Amino acid sequence: MLLLTIAGVSVIMDLYSMKVKNNWILCSLLAGAGYCFWKSGFAGLIRFVSGALVPLAILGWMFYFRMLGPGDIKVFCALGGIMGPAKILWCIWFSFLCGAGISLALLICYTDVRKRMSYLAAYLAECIRTGRPKPYYKKGNTLENIHFTVPIFMSVMLYTGGLY
Repeated sequence: MLLLTIAGVSVIMDLYSMKVKNNWILCSLLAGAGYCFWKSGFAGLIRFVSGALVPLAILGWMFYFRMLGPGDIKVFCALGGIMGPAKILWCIWFSFLCGAGISLALLICYTDVRKRMSYLAAYLAECIRTGRPKPYYKKGNTLENIHFTVPIFMSVMLYTGGLY
């Protein structure tokens, strides 16, 4: 229930205000650390810290290129602390699969595929030309900017349902 609560409230915050508030992340991290300590003592805290650091190490480059928001990475960190280092890797994997499915559906239903590929080519050319990354997404609440907390929540539902 703790995992679903963390992911679910994060989705609601993200959809409502376009970001996941840091005080929610802090409460989630504290609740997760408390749960792990209660369950396994100091060994649980060590597992919590290692699980929380895995998403940061793996997904940090995506924040650098503005492909993933900082709130999404922090949600993964809070979940990773509870799930542990191995299960959070599966959670990340299934989140990206769910996100790809959502993106593909949006691309097919609402966007001209050639236009979107042209946008990607222009983005890559600009990054290569300037040598600096810029945000990949378009500013504002546009259809193509999916809230990645939704695929994270879907992945957590798959985990609590026993898929991985």
